[in-house]
Amino acid sequence: MASLCLNSLPMSPPSQPPKLSEAPSPSSSSLNINSYYGSKGEASKPIVVSGNPPTFVSAPGRRIVAVGDLHGDLDQTRCALEMAGVLSPDGQDLWTGGETVLIQLGDILDRGEDEIAILSLLRSLDIQAKDEGGAVFQVNGNHETMNVEGDFRYVETGGFDECTDFLEYLDDNRDDWEEAFVGWTGVSKQLKEDRKLPQNYWDPWNLVRRQKGVIARSILLRPGGPLACELARHAVVLKVNDWVFCHGGLIPNHVAYGVERMNREVSHWMRGLSDSDESDNPHFPFIATRGYDSVVWNRLYSRDTSELDDYQNNQASR
Repeated sequence: MASLCLNSLPMSPPSQPPKLSEAPSPSSSSLNINSYYGSKGEASKPIVVSGNPPTFVSAPGRRIVAVGDLHGDLDQTRCALEMAGVLSPDGQDLWTGGETVLIQLGDILDRGEDEIAILSLLRSLDIQAKDEGGAVFQVNGNHETMNVEGDFRYVETGGFDECTDFLEYLDDNRDDWEEAFVGWTGVSKQLKEDRKLPQNYWDPWNLVRRQKGVIARSILLRPGGPLACELARHAVVLKVNDWVFCHGGLIPNHVAYGVERMNREVSHWMRGLSDSDESDNPHFPFIATRGYDSVVWNRLYSRDTSELDDYQNNQASR
């Protein structure tokens, strides 16, 4: 599914490789209150973030780059980031973006074999970027929310295998999630090579391995699972300076509901938490994650303008 930055990023067809879009750096926003890692020297003012997960970001003077659907393709991810000038081309996975702000617009999961490796790479780059006065932000898309719901329709065999390997790797590194997660990209390369050995698809052990992969993915991505909690660190709607980023589309009723409220509710759901006023709503958080007009599924902006007008009129008449 395509990704959207309102007023700045066009929707990119899902059949094409990731597209990079660069937004100019407008004046800083005054919506933010919490300091978020200063820059080296005196080149730019510190990046400031408000919200948990991050919702409003002031990044004065920063170059802003956005990249959409990566869908488990680590090679294309590296290619896109190198094109953006934020990743070293030597295979060392080093941040070269300086004070750049990189935004990944969701749909890292499904269709590929290196989903967790990409999540790990982006976390590593964020740590490095902060030391340079830059930052990496992620926005959850519909494939992230689908997997937390247990919908694995679009998972590749290699994606299940990566979950099995990663869960076993976590068992060996259970004392330090942060270190284990950030280091996974490098570790996974050799494990993936080992999986490429010739195998009979119908071999009994191969079938058991696939079952183990489904179980491992369920453990990692169920609400409250380690990877679901990792995804819960990210928003579904992110405002950076005067630019609004989301996967799908943001419409007036979303804004009326409250962007920070939606981010908080989705994050709580992914963490397996529930507030007292949510317990009677089995479809929570519906407005952000379910329905054709939800934030992560919305395709209204890719349709005829009259359809969007009709939708808005219907909403206003309720």
